[in-house]
Amino acid sequence: MSIRPIVRYPDRRLALPARPVTAFDESLCDLVNDLLETMRAAPGIGITAPHIGVPLRVVVLELEAKDGARTYVNPEITWASPEMIMHREGSVSMPGVNDEVQRHARVRISYQDVEGNMQNEESEGLRAVCHQHEIDQLDGMFWIQRLSRLKRERLVKKFEKMSRNA
Repeated sequence: MSIRPIVRYPDRRLALPARPVTAFDESLCDLVNDLLETMRAAPGIGITAPHIGVPLRVVVLELEAKDGARTYVNPEITWASPEMIMHREGSVSMPGVNDEVQRHARVRISYQDVEGNMQNEESEGLRAVCHQHEIDQLDGMFWIQRLSRLKRERLVKKFEKMSRNA
């Protein structure tokens, strides 16, 4: 396991759709372990392979340490509730800034585990927000694209200023 460098906004790789995983082997397990270690070091509660420059559809979430980390390979949203919620979001690729984003309150996803077995999961609240946020990233949609143009421009300026002063 190793901590990998995180791709920072506005790197163009964050706007590219990730490819499906087809090989469920030791290299996938190594990638998942690196993602987990990198996410914890960031720190964050979710990370995708594109966040470390690997264009594959892999997500690792760890919302609470006591519950442990969960891995989602090739996740897809199969259903979303009509009810919406607002939640404050950010990204390991754009540390230090966040904003309120509107998301579905509940979602159902299908995905594969690291052995390639098909799974389904229904989630609500924070986990549902995370599923939508990370699947957006796998589709090449960085979270700030869900903001109004004005909010997005303000957030980018704030991030650029913070980056210059760091």
